[in-house]
Amino acid sequence: MRRNKLWALLTAAALLAACLGSCGRQEPAPASTRHKVALVGKSQTSEFFRSVYAGAQAAATEYNLELTISSPEAEEDYETQNQLVADAVAAGAEALVFSAADYENSAQAIDEAAARGVRIVAIDSNVHSKAVETYIGTDNHAAGQMAAQAALDGMSGKLVVGIINYDVRSANGQGREQGARETFEDSGRARVAAVVNTLAESGQAQADTTAMLERHPEINVVLAFNEPTSVGAAAAVAQMGLSSRVYLVGFDSNVATVEGLQNGSVDALVVQNPYAMGYMGVESAYQLLAGQGGRLPATMDTSTRVVTLDNMFSMDSQKALFAFQ
Repeated sequence: MRRNKLWALLTAAALLAACLGSCGRQEPAPASTRHKVALVGKSQTSEFFRSVYAGAQAAATEYNLELTISSPEAEEDYETQNQLVADAVAAGAEALVFSAADYENSAQAIDEAAARGVRIVAIDSNVHSKAVETYIGTDNHAAGQMAAQAALDGMSGKLVVGIINYDVRSANGQGREQGARETFEDSGRARVAAVVNTLAESGQAQADTTAMLERHPEINVVLAFNEPTSVGAAAAVAQMGLSSRVYLVGFDSNVATVEGLQNGSVDALVVQNPYAMGYMGVESAYQLLAGQGGRLPATMDTSTRVVTLDNMFSMDSQKALFAFQ
């Protein structure tokens, strides 16, 4: 019996030692399971895209994604965008969140990325590719209608309109122009006297707006369809001393245009929701990579509102004007 008890004690001790040895060892850390997502935007400096990137980074943190963000220096530079797409694919991106500078000329780059297995989400500005699995952004036709209606509501009598649009190859600007034209035509009291397609750069937009107003002094309404053109148009109206005569409707929130609402060089802003575009774009990329893509609609319309001096200090307008950082 003593021998049996001793054997049992020795066996138990050996088992305990084995357990302690195995429990004390650290198992090797598993390979990283963070998905790689790349966002290729259109601008490095605009307040609009800074807000897009802030939303994207918030979503990447929430969903534990490895996010890279890149963009060309000029919004029209689709060739650099295409190279950034190729670079992201080569670096191992599993999903791409893309805002196209050129609707047609980036289609091949997106198709090639998709052929490598990359999932494609378009935000803000779509691209002509069937590889896009969801588009998140503004209903641009409706936004153009909102801009025109803001001018019709703010002015009485006949309206003579000048439009400052950006690159003719951008689907966004063309959709906004079409919506505005239709609304003006339906009103029966407005005509479009001039349309200028300019660079998405405030200095050039200011010069082109000034030239347009000098050529067409009868213009009493100006529509500008994105942030840089709105900043430039507002500067032109103010510098020419036309703030009291020309009704300016711009797009997006910028320090200069918000100040313009208060000093009279800007009469209304059609404000989009870039933060939501960035956040929902990266969130959608995560859902595609996690096998939840079947729940994504083909198009998601982010909120858009008209802000004027009368409503700019309301809570909803303040949230729209001042993006989360």
